[in-house]
Amino acid sequence: MTGLDKNIKFPLTNYAKLCFLKNSVQNPNNVIIVALIFTIFLSACYTKTSKDSLNKEAAYLGQKPPGLTPIPFAPGLVSTDLYEVNSAFTPDMKAFYFIRRGEENKKSAFYEYKYNEVNKKWEKSQIASPWIGRPVIAPDGQTMHLGDGYLKRTESGWSELQKLAPPTVSNDSMYIMRLSSSANGTYYFDTYKENDPTFPIRFSRLIDGKHEEPIALPKAINTGTFLSHPFIAPDESYLLFDAKKEDGFGESDIYISFKQNDGTWGNAINLGDKINTKAWEASASITPDGKYLFFSRNVGSDDFENVDVFWVDAQIIESLRPKN
Repeated sequence: MTGLDKNIKFPLTNYAKLCFLKNSVQNPNNVIIVALIFTIFLSACYTKTSKDSLNKEAAYLGQKPPGLTPIPFAPGLVSTDLYEVNSAFTPDMKAFYFIRRGEENKKSAFYEYKYNEVNKKWEKSQIASPWIGRPVIAPDGQTMHLGDGYLKRTESGWSELQKLAPPTVSNDSMYIMRLSSSANGTYYFDTYKENDPTFPIRFSRLIDGKHEEPIALPKAINTGTFLSHPFIAPDESYLLFDAKKEDGFGESDIYISFKQNDGTWGNAINLGDKINTKAWEASASITPDGKYLFFSRNVGSDDFENVDVFWVDAQIIESLRPKN
C-alpha cells in the first residue's frame, strides 16, 4: 500500500467539522489533541488495510506482473500444455479460480488456488469435476456466477450449486455460457442456442429485488457472430466480450464497449493486435483491483488442445477509453 485507502470513510459530519474549526480558533490546544486522535485513527486504518492486503511477493500467486504485452499466467501452475480458461479472483485477491481440460482420467475440472494465511502459501484444490460453469465473482464477493448457475458465500465456504430462475433463463433451449453482474446487481450474459451463431448478449436489471425480463444490448455491441463471455465493469462503465466480427484478426477476438455520457453504449472496439491474434481469444475480465486484464488464448491447433490463461496490464483498456 503506497497511500491512504480512498475507500476509508471518516465519521465526521459537516457540522462536526465546523464545530472543530470554531473551537480550534478559540482554544489552540484542541488542535493538538484532535490531531493526535486523528493520527491514531489513520494509523489504525492503515494497519488494518495493510494487514488485509497480500505483499508483492505473494500477490497473483507469486507471479511477476506483466507490462503491456500479454504473457501466460502462472506457467506450470495455471497455464500448462493443456486447456485452461475462464479465470477469476475474489475481491480480496486471496482466491483464484479456473477451468482445466485434458488431464488424465478427467474430462474437465474446476480448480481453486487459495492463499493460506498461516503458512503464507497458495494452495490448490479441486472444487468440481467435471467443471460446473464459467466463474465470474460478483463485486461484493458473495456470489460466484457459473453461467446459468451460481454459488453463495457461506461461513464454511461456497454453497451447493443453485440454478437461476426465470425470467433470466426463459427456456430449456437457451444456455448461458457466462454471466457477469455489476455492483447494482444487473446481469449481463450471453444466450447460446444450439446451431445458432447469432445469439445476442443480453442484460437484466435488478428491480425491487427481482430481475426483469432480459433485454438484448444494442447493435453497437450485438453485431457479428458468436457474441460470448461478457464481463461488465462493477460501475457498468464498460463491457468486455468476445465475438467474430469483420474487423477481427481471425478467430474470436476480444472487444470492449464503453458507456457514453448519455447512457448509451459506444460502438465495440477491438482490443488490437497485442491482445487479439489470428487464433481464438476469449473470456476477458479485469482483476478486482483494476490492475490487470485476464483472458484465454488458443496456443495449440484447431482442436483447442492447448489454451492458456494470459494477463496484461489493464492500462491497455484505459488507452482505448474515449476522451470526453
